Amino acid sequence: MQNLTFEYPSWFLILCALAGLGIALLLYYRERNFREQHRALVPLLGLLRWVGYSLLAALLLAPLLRYLDIDQQDPVIVLAQDVSESVGLGLDTTAYAARWAALREELAERYQVVDYTFGADVRPQGALTFTDKRTNLDAVLTEISDVYGTQNLGAIVLATDGIYNEGTNPAYRNLQLKAPIYTVGLGDTTQRRDLLIRRVFHNKIAYLDDRFSVQIDVAARNAAGASTRLTVSRVGDAGEVTLHTEAIAIDRNDFFTTREVILDADRPGVQRYRISLSGIGDEVSTANNRRDFFVDVLDARQKILLLAAAPHPDLTALRQSLATGQNNEVSIGYAGKFSGRLADFDLVVLHQLPAAERPATAELAELQRAKIPTLFILGDAAPARAVAGAQDLLSFRGTPGARGNDVSARLSPGFNLFTTSDELRQALPRFPPLTAPFGEFSAGPGSTVVLRQRIGRVDTEYPLLVIGESKGVRTGVLAGTGLWQWRLFDFLENGNHAHFDELISQLSQYLTVQDDKRRFRVSLPENIFDENEPVVLDAELYNSNYELINEPEATVTITNQEGREFLFVFTRTADAYKLNAGTLPVGNYRFRARTAIGNEELTYEGRFSVQAVEVERYALEADHGLLRQLSGRYGGELLFPADLEGLAARLEAAGTVKPVQFSTVNTRSVIHLKWLFFLLLGLLSVEWFLRRYFGGY
Repeated sequence: MQNLTFEYPSWFLILCALAGLGIALLLYYRERNFREQHRALVPLLGLLRWVGYSLLAALLLAPLLRYLDIDQQDPVIVLAQDVSESVGLGLDTTAYAARWAALREELAERYQVVDYTFGADVRPQGALTFTDKRTNLDAVLTEISDVYGTQNLGAIVLATDGIYNEGTNPAYRNLQLKAPIYTVGLGDTTQRRDLLIRRVFHNKIAYLDDRFSVQIDVAARNAAGASTRLTVSRVGDAGEVTLHTEAIAIDRNDFFTTREVILDADRPGVQRYRISLSGIGDEVSTANNRRDFFVDVLDARQKILLLAAAPHPDLTALRQSLATGQNNEVSIGYAGKFSGRLADFDLVVLHQLPAAERPATAELAELQRAKIPTLFILGDAAPARAVAGAQDLLSFRGTPGARGNDVSARLSPGFNLFTTSDELRQALPRFPPLTAPFGEFSAGPGSTVVLRQRIGRVDTEYPLLVIGESKGVRTGVLAGTGLWQWRLFDFLENGNHAHFDELISQLSQYLTVQDDKRRFRVSLPENIFDENEPVVLDAELYNSNYELINEPEATVTITNQEGREFLFVFTRTADAYKLNAGTLPVGNYRFRARTAIGNEELTYEGRFSVQAVEVERYALEADHGLLRQLSGRYGGELLFPADLEGLAARLEAAGTVKPVQFSTVNTRSVIHLKWLFFLLLGLLSVEWFLRRYFGGY
């Protein structure tokens, strides 16, 4: 439908016609040159001039052409098929897939059909494999709502067993769906005799030599009077080792119990544990009688040595404070009498070492060779030259034989290498003074001052505690003894040692954290992968200047627990490497990555594990009640596989799946019409040709 409008009053067209008529009369009313020609020539020329100029004048009124466009949107039918493992159990998948394909073809003859498969994730036009390890009903309905909620969605056909183990309950979601949902109930709702491990709650991480709790939910249906045995074992390269076993009596048909098992984290690394229930006979499934889980046991123990020149109360205060760290193993030794290996420790505290009578030259050399973090606690008679030779973070000029100086502590402004609480900041100036060597102190260029000295009532810039990297090793220097008084004063003031322990804990943690300076590194987003997720490794390679490069080829060999090796080549990214090894079978794996820069070969080794995803095996009874609730809420109905053949006729009979027409009013200036240009050109050209032909020019 089209109509013509003007920006000016339409009666102006009369003026346009009169203007064109006036020009035609002015030119041809008294024309004598063509009187001898055909008598109709002059009226014809006048008519052409009148129409052409009238049309030109009318275009000056900016006429607009308004027309109505009508678009038709065909209805969309969404077919969503659950392809999780629970759906495939007990289903003739071949026959069902043929029936589902026939429904799609029948609907496609009348409507626009969109296919989805869903399980752990949502996939357009996925294959009906029924192998997904999880089911997320909410995800597929949210996807349909987001994509087709504002379109002409005619109906949704959702085929599932109603079992979901990820996401929220879709029956209580407020989805933007204005189309009926026809649910197709798959699976079996019959509650048959079954024993299963419902859920397992456990730590993902435990620390070596700690104990951790495992809570096991055991359920049974229609098994009153039976009994089973719960066994927890560790699965390793050498087989299964039983850690715990107990009998469970099933005293009712709807049985449920929770058992707690305490296990020892006595081995470092990712440990695989197995929970199993002995069968009770005639079970619908025994696959849910067993469940594996993984715990990453971290060896976070810190071996700390307090090596002193002589017995001192500070040693007891430090040992008690460091022992509050659950994973700290603290030992005390004395210079000249200690027979252990310093390289076996993660941190060595040298109390009043080096000293004039005990320079500890051999101990310092061993610490330097082994790159062991060290904390120096200087006595009041510390020899300045020996102290300066042992580290380069703190130097002082003292007077040999001079009496020590009493100094209090204040936190250095702007210090931020580790966090200190406000309570500790306020408590430090009130702590009793330490005994420091008498002299002038200065911090080295690579040091960071933690505490500064306050002598009497004067705040000085002399450092009291400095930390940093000395000769390639994290090092700390405390220029004073008497820490035992700080710990005792903290207890007298506050009833605990929290402030003193916080300072010592933060200091020891800073010193024992070592930077990874390996030039070839491989990292994993997690140590434990699910069996249905790809194993991804990222690698970085640095040159001698610690600049990222990725020109050399990098490879990795992944070895499973049976010793079988899989060789992969890393893919180069912008400036690093990445490998997607795909999904791997359940088990423990180790890997060794290799690359080379020139003639230098670099390697990196690590471990990871792949755990089973078995949630689809623990709820086998279909939940058609949920499907009925979902269909009722959106105006559909619950169907079954036998009803698929008549679903197309059912939709047509319902009359709700219809095309929708959209009308759009468009406005366009008449001057953009090409045929109008050619009309004007034709009128004026014909007039010119006739005048020329009959001698008018």
